[in-house]
Amino acid sequence: MSGETMFVFGLLAITVAAFASDRLRLDLIAILVVLALILSEVLTPREALAGFGDTVVLLIAGLFIVGEGLAQTGVAAAIGNWLTRAAGTSETRMLVLLMLVVAGLSAFMSSTGAVAIFIPVVLGLAVRTGSAPGRLLMPLSIASLVGGMLTLIGTPPNLIVSEQLERSDLQPFGFFDFAPIGLLVLAVTILYVVMVGRRLLPGGAPNGAAPVRGQTTRELAQAYGVAGQLHLVQVERGSSLAGKTIIETRMRSRYGVTAMGIERHGRFASAIMPALVDSAVMAGDRLYVVATDDCVAKLVEAEGVVPVDLPPDFDRNLAERIGLVEVLLTPGSHLIDRTLAESEFRERHRLSVLAAQRKRAPLPIVPAKTRFRFGDSLLIFGSRDDIERLQEDRSDVVVLGTPADQAELPPAGSRAPVAVMIVLAMLTVMTLNLVAGVTAVLAAAVAMLVTGCVRARDVYRTINWQSLVLIAGMLPMATAMEKTGGIALVVDGLVTALGPMGPIALMAGLFVLTSVFSQFISNTATTVLLAPVAIAAAGELGVSPYPILMTVAIAASTAFSTPVASPVNTLVLGPGNYRFMDFVKVGVPLQLLVLIVTLLSVPLVFPL
Repeated sequence: MSGETMFVFGLLAITVAAFASDRLRLDLIAILVVLALILSEVLTPREALAGFGDTVVLLIAGLFIVGEGLAQTGVAAAIGNWLTRAAGTSETRMLVLLMLVVAGLSAFMSSTGAVAIFIPVVLGLAVRTGSAPGRLLMPLSIASLVGGMLTLIGTPPNLIVSEQLERSDLQPFGFFDFAPIGLLVLAVTILYVVMVGRRLLPGGAPNGAAPVRGQTTRELAQAYGVAGQLHLVQVERGSSLAGKTIIETRMRSRYGVTAMGIERHGRFASAIMPALVDSAVMAGDRLYVVATDDCVAKLVEAEGVVPVDLPPDFDRNLAERIGLVEVLLTPGSHLIDRTLAESEFRERHRLSVLAAQRKRAPLPIVPAKTRFRFGDSLLIFGSRDDIERLQEDRSDVVVLGTPADQAELPPAGSRAPVAVMIVLAMLTVMTLNLVAGVTAVLAAAVAMLVTGCVRARDVYRTINWQSLVLIAGMLPMATAMEKTGGIALVVDGLVTALGPMGPIALMAGLFVLTSVFSQFISNTATTVLLAPVAIAAAGELGVSPYPILMTVAIAASTAFSTPVASPVNTLVLGPGNYRFMDFVKVGVPLQLLVLIVTLLSVPLVFPL
C-alpha cells in the first residue's frame, strides 16, 4: 500500500468519524476534505473541485425547486388533507394510508420536505384518534426513506449509482427501474410496521409544550370590532363609482365603508383582487366591503350599488387573494400623531388599514380625525406581495402575525394544476429518455419559476445548499480512492473474502457495509464512496454491475436505526418523544428484513 493510498484511507476514516461525531457541519467537513486532497497533492485543484460541476449536483438542485413548487402551490398539502379525511379513527388504516401517501410523495420530491409537510397532519390525526404521536411519526420517517427507493429521483443515492453506470459507459438506470424492488420493500415495511414495529414504539406525549396557535381571521375581526361587518355589493351600470379608483370613490371618508376586494367576472371565470388605492372600479364589479349595516345602506342609496348575498366559500376565496396582517406602530412611524390621510400610509405601502386597537380595545377610525399613537396595533390588508415587503421594511410598523388560517394557505394555490402538469411532463420525458435527466429536471425547475409556482425570491432559499456542497465535496474522495489504488484494494479485499462464496455474498457484504455507514454519515456521501467500489467489484467477479449497484442504492436508503442517520429521523425525534434506542429497536430488524428482500428480489429483476 503506497503512502498516498494510506493517506486517503486515513482521511476517509477521519471524515467518517467527523460525520458521526456531529460536531462540525457536514458541508464544512466536505470542504475540508477537498482542501486536504488539494494540499496533499493527491488531486489537482481541477480534480478536487470537479464535483461542483457534476451533473448530479445540478440535477438535485433542480429537484429542490420542483419539490418547492409542489409545496407552494398546495399540491402536497392537499394530499395531506385528503389523508386526514380518509384515515378516520382506525390507527391501522391511518398507518397504512400514511405510509403509502408519504412514500408516493417522497418518490417525486425531497423526503425531508414530505416529512416536514406531514408532521402537523400527523399530530392532528393523533389528537383526533387519541393515538400517541410517537406511534405515527417514526412510521412517517421510515415511509419517506422507503419512498426514495421507488424512482430514479426519489433520493440522491439512486442518481449517484445511475451516474456511476454512465461514467463507466454503460446504460444508466431508467426512471422506474427501482420501482419493482422499491414496491416490494414498501409492502414488507408496511406489514412490519403494522404487525411488529408499532408495538415497539413509545406511547408518550411529544416533547415540549404544544405549539401556540395564532388567532384566526374571525378571532382577529372580533378583537378589532369588525366581526360580522363584511358585505358584498355589486356596482350597477350607471353607478357613480364606475370608472373611479378606490381612493377617488372616497367611500371611507363619506360613508365609513372600507373596500377590501374587487371581484371581476371574466369571459371564463371570476377573479378576486385586493382593493388598492389605485384599483379601478368597473360596472359589473362586486366589492367586498367592511362596514356596519347602516353605513352600507347609505352607500347603496347614494352610489347605485346593489347588496348581494355572500357566497358560501367567500372567506377562503378572500383569504387566497387578499393578505391580512396585524401590526404594531414603531416609535418612528409616520402614522404617529397623524391621521391616515396625513401619513400617506396607503400611498407609501399600497396597503389599507381595516381596523385599529388601542390598549387592546377597538379604536374607531375616522380617516380625517383619528390620530394614532405609539403602541396602537392595526389590522392591515392588501396584496400578499405588498405585505411581505412591509415585513421587510420596519420603518412604520412591526408585523405581529398573520391569521392562522391565512398562514396555512399556499402562496401560489391557483397554480396547482400548472405544477401538476409540469411534474407529469418532467416524469414523462425522463421515463421515455427523450432528453438527459438533468435537462428534464432543470427545464421543470425553470417552468416552475416562470409560471409562478415558485416565487423568484424563494429559489435560493429553497435549495438545500448544505446537501449540494456535501455531495460536491465528497465526489472527489471517490476520485482520490481510484487514483491512488484505494478502490482496487477494497475491491480485492471484498472479492478475496466474499468472491469464493459467489455474487450473492458480495451483494450481502456491500449491503451491510452501505447500510451501517448510512446510520452515521450521509447516505449520499456513503453512496459516493461505495458506488465505484461496487462497480469495480462486479467487474472483478465478471458479473453484471446492475444488481450490485441496485443493492448499494437500496441499502443507502435503510437509514432507519439512528436519529442522525437522516434529516427525516431528526425531524421526528422531538415531536415523537423518541430516544436513541427507539430507532435501534425498530430500525435494526427492518434493515435485516430489507437485506433479505433485496438479496432475493434484485437478482430476479436484474440478473447477475
